[in-house]
Amino acid sequence: MKKQNLSKKGMLLGIILVLLVLYLFVPSVHEGTHTIIKMFASGDFEIIRRFVASYGAYAALVSFFLMIFQSVAAPLPAFLITFANANLFGWWQGAILSWVSAMAGAVLCFFIARILGRDVVEKLTSKTGLQQIDDFFEKYGRLSILIARLLPFMSFDIVSYAAGLTSMSFGSFLVATGLGQLPATIIYSYVGGMLTGGAQMVVTALLVLFALSALIVLLRKLYKERSKKITHH
Repeated sequence: MKKQNLSKKGMLLGIILVLLVLYLFVPSVHEGTHTIIKMFASGDFEIIRRFVASYGAYAALVSFFLMIFQSVAAPLPAFLITFANANLFGWWQGAILSWVSAMAGAVLCFFIARILGRDVVEKLTSKTGLQQIDDFFEKYGRLSILIARLLPFMSFDIVSYAAGLTSMSFGSFLVATGLGQLPATIIYSYVGGMLTGGAQMVVTALLVLFALSALIVLLRKLYKERSKKITHH
């Protein structure tokens, strides 16, 4: 088993090294990566929509890999891709593409963490962010994954990395992630399908409303748990 783990670790480190060499020494890869990061940093789904659409018949494939890229680079917002997918492919086709690609990204983060360990994950994310998710996990277990998938301001990707560092089974992680991200994907896709350039205020309002709704669910759950503890004492 130990030999198998070392083999997996070696393979994954080899892939990361190849990608790093490509980024450092191939100008088109370097420039393309910076273009994608700037695009996400703009916070404008229209820019991402145009970028994905420019690949024509390969647009869905490009969108799929963009979602995986943002999964590994935790600070990038995934919902912008979900909006763009819905706008380009129709809300339900876009929802399926976003859900499947987000699942693939989550699985990749989970296994990077499980195979390479905490030191590598801290370099890919942030030590503070990871510690916050660790504390959250310690208190609420599986529920924390379901709630985290509903909150747009909680990093989807750091949650996936953190889960890989726990003793949680891959099956449990997959089910919780799949179910937890489904409502958000459907809502974002439905909204994204109706978006136009001037609809950003509406999007922001909906995101805030959705986040508050999820927060209310979490607070209610915490209140009930606390009440039970007080009653038992």
